[in-house]
Amino acid sequence: MNFRVVAAVLFALSLPACACAQSPDLAAIARSSGTPDIPGLKMVWLAPWGDLAKAHPWRNIIVHQTEGPAGSARGGALAQSKDPTRRGVMVWVETDGTVYWAVGEHLVPTHGDGANRNDNKYIDNGPTYRQVVGSNSVGVEFAGNYPDVTRGPTDAQVAAWRILVKVLRARYGIPIDRVYAHNWIDFKDARYCEGCALAKMAREWEE
Repeated sequence: MNFRVVAAVLFALSLPACACAQSPDLAAIARSSGTPDIPGLKMVWLAPWGDLAKAHPWRNIIVHQTEGPAGSARGGALAQSKDPTRRGVMVWVETDGTVYWAVGEHLVPTHGDGANRNDNKYIDNGPTYRQVVGSNSVGVEFAGNYPDVTRGPTDAQVAAWRILVKVLRARYGIPIDRVYAHNWIDFKDARYCEGCALAKMAREWEE
């Protein structure tokens, strides 16, 4: 009987250590190469990670939302993969939370409108005006706000973004205050604030 009690106590004491050992080390994963499994993300690797030392020097993250319907992220990512420098982004997120890594991280897709916003409407545009542009920013495109452009991201997209933004920041050493909505840095469609809810979430999660 005493042996059983001792065994039960030892087992209970071992549980926290086991739980800690199983916690994903996103920082370590973010420094890897190839097509790693990232806990919590359904990743479709159209372009694998390479040698991090040879990646383009990314300094910012810009959150975009496309007016494509649900299911359009896959098509956009495939087109981007075939023509990496076309207008588009490196990472696409479907309404079901699937993340498509479309372009090699040493290549620079065309996105953003030149950081033309200088009215300080959403953030201080002093540090962003003509400075936070596609050539120095990882673009992340969230699909699915058609036909209502004011529709927010899905719960699955938000859950994926919570992990994805941590991975991107860890891989490229991007501070949280360098995560921007497209509308924060560019004059965009007046009907809605593109990427604003997602960029705001990312900054609030860090607080």
